[in-house]
Amino acid sequence: MKKHSRFAVIGLGNFGFHVTQALYETGHEVIAIDINQDKVQRIQDHASYAILGDAGNKEFLIGQGLGDMTAVVVSTGERSHLSTLITLYLKEMAVPRILVKALNEDHGRILMKVGASDVIFPEKDMAKKIARSLSTPNILEYIPLAGEYTITEADPPKHYLGKTLADLELRRKHHVTVLGIKDVLTGSFSLAPSPSYIIKDSDLLIFLGKADDIDKSLEDR
Repeated sequence: MKKHSRFAVIGLGNFGFHVTQALYETGHEVIAIDINQDKVQRIQDHASYAILGDAGNKEFLIGQGLGDMTAVVVSTGERSHLSTLITLYLKEMAVPRILVKALNEDHGRILMKVGASDVIFPEKDMAKKIARSLSTPNILEYIPLAGEYTITEADPPKHYLGKTLADLELRRKHHVTVLGIKDVLTGSFSLAPSPSYIIKDSDLLIFLGKADDIDKSLEDR
């Protein structure tokens, strides 16, 4: 998404607070909404607008201009019925992207059916990241995509160093594609690098593929 996009965050518990703060600090316009006055006051210095109100009221949502947002994040804690209702209203308002924190898998399926474009499981997603970082130390970050596919950032293991991408044959052997390579010393970035690119220990590799395939390609030999 572009800088200075317009976002709204509904529900200002720990998750909603930190999402609001992060978006605001990166230069976006952020409307923060909660029915709890203390939470609204707490977020005031970390949002463009901090609004006290009942997001379960569709007229209230319309009145705050949420239909014009780039995306809306819904995080209403343990009130699953409320997040489901808000998601339905936002869908009816044609919000282009609706990201909703789910309590469990069943709640997530309901949210998708009523209009969520992204369902978030913070604890589950963080657990997966920690498990991957422990089991595959080279991996620095990964972004799950549809199905089993991910975009993964990783340091090159020893058996990559001094070899070209053509030598490694990652696509043929592991069904993995290197989307880009960044040299962390110089800051230079190669998008869709040439097969003749020689891997250095200062490189950061960006892979596209199934998580298991990427892991296998990084295993020490």
